[in-house]
Amino acid sequence: MAAMGDRTWSAASSVTAHISRVPSATGEEHQAPSPSTPPTTTSSKQEDAKNKLTDQTNLLPPARLIAVLCGVASCVLVTTLDSVVIATGLPLISQAFSAGSVIAWVPSAYFLASTAFMPLYGRLSDIFGRKAAMATGMTIFVLGALGSGFSRNIMELIICRAIAGAGGGGIISMAQIIISDVVTLRERGKFQGIIIAVNALGFAIGPPIGGALSEKVSWKWCFWINIPYSVIAITIITFILPFKPVQGNMKDKIKRIDYMGTFLTLAGSVMVLLPLTWGGVSYSWYSGPVLGPLIGGLAVIVLFCVWEAYGALLPIIPMYIFKHTTVVGVYIAMFANGFIFYSAMYYLPQFFQVGMGWSPIRSGVSLLPLLLAQAFSSWSTGLMVSWTGRFRALIYTGFTVWTIGSGCLMMLSSTINRPAMSFYMILSGFGAGLTMQTTTVAAQASVPRKDMSVVTAIRNFVRLLGGTLGLAIGSTFINNELRDSLTTLGLSPSTVSTIVDTPSLLSTNAAGLTAEQTSIALGGYTKGIRLLFAINTAWSAFALIATIFLIKHQNLTRGDDDQYKDKAVKQEQTDAEANPGSASISRAVTLAGSELEKEKVVEEKTIATADVSEVPSAVNGSAEEVVINEGSYVLNHNHDGDSDVASTHEHQQDVVDSLNGATGTARRD
Repeated sequence: MAAMGDRTWSAASSVTAHISRVPSATGEEHQAPSPSTPPTTTSSKQEDAKNKLTDQTNLLPPARLIAVLCGVASCVLVTTLDSVVIATGLPLISQAFSAGSVIAWVPSAYFLASTAFMPLYGRLSDIFGRKAAMATGMTIFVLGALGSGFSRNIMELIICRAIAGAGGGGIISMAQIIISDVVTLRERGKFQGIIIAVNALGFAIGPPIGGALSEKVSWKWCFWINIPYSVIAITIITFILPFKPVQGNMKDKIKRIDYMGTFLTLAGSVMVLLPLTWGGVSYSWYSGPVLGPLIGGLAVIVLFCVWEAYGALLPIIPMYIFKHTTVVGVYIAMFANGFIFYSAMYYLPQFFQVGMGWSPIRSGVSLLPLLLAQAFSSWSTGLMVSWTGRFRALIYTGFTVWTIGSGCLMMLSSTINRPAMSFYMILSGFGAGLTMQTTTVAAQASVPRKDMSVVTAIRNFVRLLGGTLGLAIGSTFINNELRDSLTTLGLSPSTVSTIVDTPSLLSTNAAGLTAEQTSIALGGYTKGIRLLFAINTAWSAFALIATIFLIKHQNLTRGDDDQYKDKAVKQEQTDAEANPGSASISRAVTLAGSELEKEKVVEEKTIATADVSEVPSAVNGSAEEVVINEGSYVLNHNHDGDSDVASTHEHQQDVVDSLNGATGTARRD
């Protein structure tokens, strides 16, 4: 019997050694920690802190899922509207406050605060819970929007816009995180596609609504119009969003916050974003006000990375997530996405007003081909990901189409064929939509559940960072080309500066130029627009190449999906017993969907036989390797036909313990 026990322990050790070096879905080997050695990816303290986080996965039946989807979609819509609705109302706001060039700080304050605070929401939602993070963000946003409408001067308005941005910055991230909690990874595509489509819808209808309110009512209603809908959204979040208690009392949760990381994040973001906003507009790119903060900000970011890697107990941005090539590929793609999308969103309407002489309302409406195409492709792409479980081909197609669309927009001119221009924008919008939620699913599929929230928040932060750089570079190219063309006309420096600061003067001839001079000036302005879209084309092509080499296929079925689905079905049955009439249909749909998904799992799991030839019958069965996501799972079949799934990311220790338990049982026998 002792000999048999030794054989059993030897076999168990062999299996443990095998699963510690099984290849991932990307072909890379993941070295799992042995029972006697600490994890190698992060410090042991960081690993312990992450393991103490509450798993907030809470799959919902259809009825409750629809209600939650409506709630988070409402939050996304109102914050998106608020961020773009003032675009067409800025001239009237500038006139009301005699703001002059300072008016540019109204949208910039929102954008800067939104970008700086965005990375914080992912980790804070891990500590305090999804509902608390979303409700807090929405409350701060509403206070900022309310104060914006009551502002008595331009400085108050800028401050209130920054407050609104601090609240609204994390809403889109929280919406994606919440949806990821309540549906399986395989099903996220279609629901996150809806969220992205709602976001695109807000971008589409925001400028026309803002222009109409500013011209017909008051610019104050550009901010106040969202408040009633925000209150409704907060109410839905408060009473409908499922609440899963997070471990620890309030004192423990406050201690978990990475205060140094928070400070360094905000300081580094602001110090980098501010000079990017000033460069080529308020100051020269080589001036002290631009280079000083930019260099200092980069130094702070380096310090932040060092702190997050070695000092933070529960880092806001864990450095170990960058070891996943798919995550790196997604971040490169999203940086390019933000650069191209936001520069097109901002400078296309400006070109319509300056180069074509269109009104603000018409300029906003003219963006509809791009934005509606993006909304449709985001939604339809989500369905395709859910149906097929594939996303890489969609990402490649998206950047290919986007490259073609951006290249076509390099032909913009005041005499361009209108249907052709609309077609070019449709191409760009369709390509953009294909790259949105697909990259979210790719990033989330590459990491364990407990890293999902921070990976999602960082993805959105990188996208906004790319957008900031896109706006700055676009402004530099356009202003430089316009200034060069005006200089050749022999105009005074003051006149040149006035036109560069307010290029819309060219469309109304308010600058007092002759027709020939205006044509030359518009030629320089158009050249700057074309150069911007040339850069956009290059970025899209670069993102295509990067995603081909970095983004790997991930299985969208997790090993514990069935467990969470069973919990959802049981919860629905409990609710049905309490309310038998209202829940019967939802329960039937839930049960049917669960069975259908189980069939998909059986069809799609990739099984490879593990090296377990030495495991005796005392272990009660065999072991098989199931490649899932960017880790590997070991599926242990016992004599009853039951299966236990363990992930090398989160559950390998459980496999070792179970094998040790089997060994002990064999020895006792």
